[in-house]
Amino acid sequence: MVTWYLYPWDVLGDPAAVHRLLAFGVTDVALAAAYHSVRAATPRHPRHRVVDASHAALYLPVRQSAWRDAALRPLAPGEWAAPDAYLQARDLLVSHGIRVRAWVVLTHNSALGGRHPDLVVRNAFGDRYRYALCPSQPSVRDYCARLAAEVAAHDELIVEACGPLGIGHQSTHEKTAGADWSPTDAALLSICFCDACRAGYPEALASRVRGAVGAGHADPASALGPFTEDVRRVRASAIAALRAAMPEPATFHASADPWATGPAAAVIDRPGSYVIPAWENGAEALAAARAAAGPESSLAAYVTILGAGPPFRDAGDLHVSHFGLASDARLAAFLA
Repeated sequence: MVTWYLYPWDVLGDPAAVHRLLAFGVTDVALAAAYHSVRAATPRHPRHRVVDASHAALYLPVRQSAWRDAALRPLAPGEWAAPDAYLQARDLLVSHGIRVRAWVVLTHNSALGGRHPDLVVRNAFGDRYRYALCPSQPSVRDYCARLAAEVAAHDELIVEACGPLGIGHQSTHEKTAGADWSPTDAALLSICFCDACRAGYPEALASRVRGAVGAGHADPASALGPFTEDVRRVRASAIAALRAAMPEPATFHASADPWATGPAAAVIDRPGSYVIPAWENGAEALAAARAAAGPESSLAAYVTILGAGPPFRDAGDLHVSHFGLASDARLAAFLA
């Protein structure tokens, strides 16, 4: 089965959109219900070519009763989408026989992170990642649980960013590539030292991490030494608490890598339904995921048709990014 990813604005306002999906054989869609800021191309839309979603938004009405007394609450979309854009797009797709699951992004939120800098990931040098709400914070977990419950009242969830985001982030005019940080350096710079995380660490850990960045260590464990399990324990506890708050059934973007951050931050440590990023080293990532998840789990490979080369093709299920962003030529090449 192939699940195509869509934004609500990919179909709303375009009378030909659903017929185009059906012509390409689309039967299953992951539709964005809560999503981070994005500047997105719409190459076939009759009314625009670019949608600038300037802040993270919930594409369902933000109900006062659901967010009363919450420290964090989602923002409604701006002029680029209606407050109920997800529901409008979902109803249109379902009316034509297309299955819809709700694509929900949890901790990736620059708008809320900018307003609440005490709740974001903070590295060992004290630098804050405003796009990354830290799941060790109780108020962040409460926000994620309420967000998921609001969307799950309508549709089954596909959950992204169920865990911490790290140093790797494509933000406005990103200027970090020239530092030549190794994967180990990136992992070290992704360890959170917000007040909630720091409470679970030995006092000397921050100094250890600062000294290890750029020192040429082969992997995070060799850099952290005796502190490795402390970091893993704090991270695993936060992710487990976040996952436990998600309504069932839910499919998680996840990885078998215990140091993973970002969209696939949920670590595979139990049977479940998972989407595995397969944009690079897809075969290896899926093999590791299968070993970690066990035979009872459902796995799908997450691939993109937006890159320079052909996407990874697995014999099993595929989740494909992204129908609305791709040119006709890219869509045709994928389906050829």
